[in-house]
Formats: sequence, C-alpha cells, structure tokens
Amino acid sequence: MDDVAKMTPKDSRTARVTAEEALALHAEGKPGKLEIRLTKPLITARDLSLAYSPGVAEPCLHIHRDPALAYDYTAKGNMVAVISNGTAVLGLGNLGALASKPVMEGKAALFKRFADVDAVDLCLNTEDVDEFVNCVRFLGPSFGGINLEDIKAPECFVIEQRLRELMDIPVFHDDQHGTAIVAAAGLINACHLTGRDLRTTKLVINGAGSAAIACAELVKAMGMRPENITMCDTKGVLYRGRTNGMNQWKSAYAIDTAARTLSDAMAGADAFFGLSVKGAVTQDMVRSMADKPIIFAMANPDPEITPDEAKAAKPDAIVATGRSDYPNQVNNVLGFPFIFRGALDVRASTINDTMKVAAAEALAMLAREDVPEEVAAGSALRFGPEYIIPNAFDPRLISHVSPAVAKAAMESGVARRPIEDLRRYTRILAGRLDAAAGALEAITERVRANPKRVVFAEGEEEKVLRAAIAFRNAGYGTPVLVGREDRIMATAGALGLPLPDGVEIHNAALSDSNRRYAEYLYERKQRQGFLFRDCQRAVNQDRHVFAACMVALGDADAMVTGTTRSYIETLKGVTMALGKAPAPEGTEESVLFGLTMMLTRARGTVLIADTAIHPRPDAATLAAIATQSAAAAKRLGLEPRVAFLSFSNFGDARTSVPTNLRDAVKLLDERKVDFEYDGEMTADVALDPALRSLYPFCRLNGPANVLIMPGLHAAHILSKAAPRLTSATTIGPVLMGLEKPAQIVPISAGVNQILDMACLAAHDAIAR
Repeated sequence: MDDVAKMTPKDSRTARVTAEEALALHAEGKPGKLEIRLTKPLITARDLSLAYSPGVAEPCLHIHRDPALAYDYTAKGNMVAVISNGTAVLGLGNLGALASKPVMEGKAALFKRFADVDAVDLCLNTEDVDEFVNCVRFLGPSFGGINLEDIKAPECFVIEQRLRELMDIPVFHDDQHGTAIVAAAGLINACHLTGRDLRTTKLVINGAGSAAIACAELVKAMGMRPENITMCDTKGVLYRGRTNGMNQWKSAYAIDTAARTLSDAMAGADAFFGLSVKGAVTQDMVRSMADKPIIFAMANPDPEITPDEAKAAKPDAIVATGRSDYPNQVNNVLGFPFIFRGALDVRASTINDTMKVAAAEALAMLAREDVPEEVAAGSALRFGPEYIIPNAFDPRLISHVSPAVAKAAMESGVARRPIEDLRRYTRILAGRLDAAAGALEAITERVRANPKRVVFAEGEEEKVLRAAIAFRNAGYGTPVLVGREDRIMATAGALGLPLPDGVEIHNAALSDSNRRYAEYLYERKQRQGFLFRDCQRAVNQDRHVFAACMVALGDADAMVTGTTRSYIETLKGVTMALGKAPAPEGTEESVLFGLTMMLTRARGTVLIADTAIHPRPDAATLAAIATQSAAAAKRLGLEPRVAFLSFSNFGDARTSVPTNLRDAVKLLDERKVDFEYDGEMTADVALDPALRSLYPFCRLNGPANVLIMPGLHAAHILSKAAPRLTSATTIGPVLMGLEKPAQIVPISAGVNQILDMACLAAHDAIAR
C-alpha cells in the first residue's frame, strides 16, 4: 500500500535491504534520487539567446496574451508537485517536513519511472492547515497537478477539499485515493470470481483514517449501498448515536446496527478492508464471514491477518495485502502515475469520482488479460484468486489506465483539451516508456490493416505459443503453428490459454504438403550433395526447414523461429529453403546480416550492423551491409547517415591496421550511392557534432544513425551492453537480405520479442 517503501520488483523475501544499503544508495554520487535535465541544447551562445534572454521574451508575451499557451511553451503540462508536511510519513508517524523529503523524492521518481511525468518535491514546514493551503494555492502557474502526500487525518481532508475548490488543476491526496482505486480494482475482480454483485456485497472496513474513508467513498461511487458498509475504528463500530471519538467524516459512515465490535461486524460479512494495524483480525473472525470471503488486509508493514492464517481459517478466501511477498499486492504505484498521466494529457481541471472509477475498472480488466512473460518472471500469473490485481511492473499499465482516465475526464466535462483519437493516444502512451513500442507503431498499424499468415516454427514451445496467440489477438493476421497438435493443445491447456479462432496447426511429419516441399528442396540442393531422401528427412524432421518451405512456396507470408537453436544453426535450416534477395541497386549481390535497432531518448533510433552473422567482414561485405542498412533506415523514415566505426579516425600511423573499412568507403565512392557515409571513425566522433568539427572534411552533416561495425564481436558487444548500461531499447537482430520474409530470434527471446519479430516479418511481406 505504501508505494515507495514497500514496493520491490521481486519477492521481498529475496530482495530485502539493510539500513546500510538504503543509506548508501541515497548518498552515492549525487545525494538523493533526483536531478534536473535539459530538454534543449545549450551549447552555443545562440542556444542561450534562444532559451533565455532575449529569445525567452517571445513565449512570455504569448502566454500573457493567452494563458493556455503555457502548456505549449513550458513544462507545466507534464509537471506535478509532490507536497507534504511530513505529519504521517509512511508508517513512521510525524517526522516533520525535512525528514519526509526522501519519500517525496521517491514519489517523484516513481512518477517519472512509470508514467514519464516530471515531478518536484516540495516539503512544507508547517502543520497549520491555513498556512499549508495558502502556500500551495499560489503554485498553480508552475504545475499541471498537485499530489498531496503523507499528511495526517483529519487535516488531509480539509487541505485537499479547500485546494480543490481554490485551484483549477488536479489536486489528489494519494494516501486516500490511490489506495482506494487499487483496492477497488481488486474488489471488482474478487466479486467477479466469487459471483457477487458489488451493490449488495457487505463490506467491513477496519480503520477510519484517510485511506479507509476514501475506500468507502469510492465503492459507494461504484454502486455499493451505504448501509452495506460497516466501518470500525479503535473504539469499535461507527454506529448512529455513538459520540465517543467521532468527527464529521466518521459520522458520515455511522449506520444503524447492533454490532459494536469488529468481531460483531465481521459475522456474515462478504468482504473486509483492513487499513489499521497488525493482528487486528483473528481466524475466528474469518471463520464467521460468508463463504468465499474477500479479505484485503492492507496494514503495512504487517497485515491485519496473513494470507496463510486467513486461508487456514477459510480455504476459499481471496486475500490481498499491502506487501510484495504475498499475492495480490495493493500498491499505490498501480494508480497515481497513470491517473495523473491521463489527467495531464487532457488538461483536466480536477480528478473526479468518474475518473477514479475508470482507473479502478481499467486495472481490474488488465488483470484478466494474459500476463506477459517478462511480468510473470517465471511465475504462473493467471487471473484467479491469486492474481486479481496487476503486477506493478506491468508495462501495459500506462496504455490501459491513462486512456481510461482521459476518456472519463472528457465524458465528465473536466477535460480542457479533449483527445480526438484515443486509439492513437493509447499507442503513443505505449511508446512513451517502451521505445520499441513507439518505433513499431506505424509498422503494427500497417500490419493490422494488411494481416498476414506468419509461421511460428516452434509452435510447441510455451513462449512461442503465447506470442502466436498474442499475434492473433492483436489483429496482425493468422499464426501458423508448426508442431504436434496434442502437444500444442496440452501446452495451451496448462497455460489456461484457449487457442483463439483462426490459429492453424501443421504437423511437419504428417503434412500433405511434405512431398511438394521435398521436391522443391531437392531442386535447390541436388547439386550440393543432397539426395531426395535427405530433403524428405529435412522437411519431415526439421521444423525450421518445413516452415521456410511454407514461406518459399507461398503457403505462408513470413516466418519467425530461433528459440530452440543457436542463431547460426537456425539460419542454416532457414537458408536451405530460402535464398538471398536480389542485389540492391549499387551492389554486386545481397548480403545476409543482422540489423539491430537501438532506440534512445536522447538520439532517437540508431541502427547497428552486423550484429548476427559476419565475424570479420571484408570490404565488399561491409559496403553491401552499409547500402542495405541505409535502405532500411529510409523505410523507417530516417535520413541515413552511415558511419564505419573503428578505434581510429580517418587512418592510423600503424601500418598493420586492417584497411577493410577504408576500402568499403572507397567502394561506396565508386558506386556513387545516394546517402551520407564516411569512416573509419570512432563512435564518439560519429555521434557528437562538436567532436566531428575537428575533422572538417567529414561528410556526415549530423550525428550518425547507422553504425557499421568492424566485426561481429564489436557489434554484438555494443548491442548487448548498451541497453543494460543506458535507457536504450533494442529490437533485433533483424535478419536482412533473404528473398522471403523470415526472422530469427535469440534463444533467450521473450514473448514480446518474438511477437515484435513476427510483426516485423509480416510487415516485410507487405513491403515487398
């Protein structure tokens, strides 16, 4: 429930941290977790003149005439203030404003990490409500939204309500509403699994603080009847006529009931929300609940009752906690980043109940979808009692929750800049954090509009089967699985993934096309030492060969394979049936090679070749790779600038240095190609205009976006190391130079990588 302190990407039983480790992280390098990065170059005097005086006067004047232009000329539209006075820091109590700063920095970091929202932490050294409100109300011009954090009740209710009335931007107290939204999402799914109607579900809430009251408010907004909500505090049930320990917020939830204690309230209850303390619920209380009880024990760091204890009392219980070491973690990070993302993108004036309900429903629906392999991380995550709330590290959250919030803002009339194309907005969001998804947007849309038959050669493999089903569900076309039908159906059954209509299965050993494929293969290989029976054996027993024959003879449009053999061994099978493509203009012949797309925030897309096949390419091979890579760059919408990379810049005094790179440049000179190229040069010179100025004769007019490597070792090292050392994302290697579309993934490829490569293969079929 406490998103900063309690969230870990792995089971906390294997990812515990010590005090020393936590302090070391915060002190290492630049102290803290945040810094400011420039979004515009400030290198030259001209840059400074444009960004500051005198250039900055122009946006100032335009904003003065039209305040809405602040969203166009400043960072306001993507900026949130994370504000606290430190009166309720995590579960640590009133630590004060200064001691709350690490949490507020952490909150800002989560905004950026999960939704690409820029956030600034502001810690206010006052516990006076009027002073707090007066300070925050005047911050509106700088921010697109206000996230209140770690403020004790009941002051937090007053502060949020007054700021919502005074400000025309969203004001959101996450300790209240974030918890409520995620818990409500879990409740939606738990009711679905237990056959309950939310409206008539009897809910007991233990705790009457900010999160508890927000939970009650939200489930009421979703249709739960007020009389079915029983709230308790440390003194027992909130009942009508009680005067001890009551206030206006608690009084709103006082009901007519004979129950006086938590134990009384739990008898016959359908659901329980715990926002209180460790051990507040006993096994006897659980036994007294209705069948298939729903128990959300969300106290941190220790729940009101552990899942093991609850299930021992009621084996059919559905249990959630605030901890990551149990299933169904109620984690605020599932909500606030994506809620603000959607609210900011439509310039919402507030975050209302309609938007909160939409967020909860979107989270609930996401949990019912198939879980990507990289999210499951080896666990059998599947919608059911042990998985009713999405994983906090699911990359699909931003593209599911934020559009739902944006749509709700528009429908409820609080959006000041409605989004016309929500589908496109969803695609943009997917690419905002996942660069690969953004780069593939145009490709995937074209494939959806022109669906193709793609062979998944290793159809019996679990991750291949998942990718094939995802391919079909995404509307990319017809997946053709090569494998034994009984094995494929058994794997699908074990995964709980029924094969959708339109998925085909072909058993290579039993196919009616085997004779035709063998004859085709024999015609290709008979003068290369192959007998007809060798070709028959290859077609019958090698799924890579069988799949390639399907593509070669037009029974499928493209293929993807590679998860069960090394890249080169898989390539041998594919090239038995598929030859090289015709030579591109300006080259003597086509070359097979691997092209890796590296997508970076700072430099956009950079292509790296060859990352798969040639250990020591000669000059002619390098020249062909450069030409084909430049053509690929053009197809991606890039203006190719090709750099031949080495350890030196334009020559070296040592006579033993290989000249293949220089000779490749000479070959391109002779062929008069129509793209920029030069080399050999070091990587920093290729990418940095300031360094390239040392070589005024260099032909590149901008940073290189196609990097031709001197050998496979260097290419492989760069493409594998860069995404682990930086925020870059890589796609590939994409196999280039075949006569028909085929892609080979690494053995380590996950479901999404297989899906991406299948989509690229389908797109290749469209483009030919």
